[in-house]
Amino acid sequence: MTRALLIVDVQNDFTEGGALGVTGGNAVAAGITRHLAEHAVDYAVIVASRDWHDPDSDNGGHIVPAGSEGAPDFVDSWPPHCIAGTEGAEYDPGLDTAAVTHHVKKGQGKPAYSMFEGVTDDGDTVAAVLAARGIETVDVVGIATDHCVRATALDALEHGQHVRVLTDLIAGVAAEPSEAALAELAHAGAELASSGRA
Repeated sequence: MTRALLIVDVQNDFTEGGALGVTGGNAVAAGITRHLAEHAVDYAVIVASRDWHDPDSDNGGHIVPAGSEGAPDFVDSWPPHCIAGTEGAEYDPGLDTAAVTHHVKKGQGKPAYSMFEGVTDDGDTVAAVLAARGIETVDVVGIATDHCVRATALDALEHGQHVRVLTDLIAGVAAEPSEAALAELAHAGAELASSGRA
């Protein structure tokens, strides 16, 4: 078995009611949980990432703290979100992480969109985890389609993986850039599929 599931940033701050909540985030959490209940045994590795930004820091310009000069542009800079140790940084409660084999934290003091920029609790990169298990195919799910899902899928392609984006298990910030991200991924060689075909 040489397939992995990459679960991107299904966190409280990215689901409804969070600092940067996206519409459909809670449904994605619940959908991934159902998918895991039916298909966890189909994956040799299940990796879940979280934004995990340093407190009291702009994290390399990624975060514009409240009360500071200037405003976030929602492209390269953002309001405070997923601050380490806060409820917003935790997994959405609708996501059952019992089957997750590797937890990855990213954005610790710097901007990071792809889970490939993060490390596990043991300090391993996602690329190293996949290589150690001989993974050749990854399914990518999570939040947000037009940012971290896009970046993770592109990096997986760069690392030679066959990439499937399970389009019923993702949610984006906005429709137009999310559609553009999926078109970009398809053009780059990713397969757009449904979890029902997993």
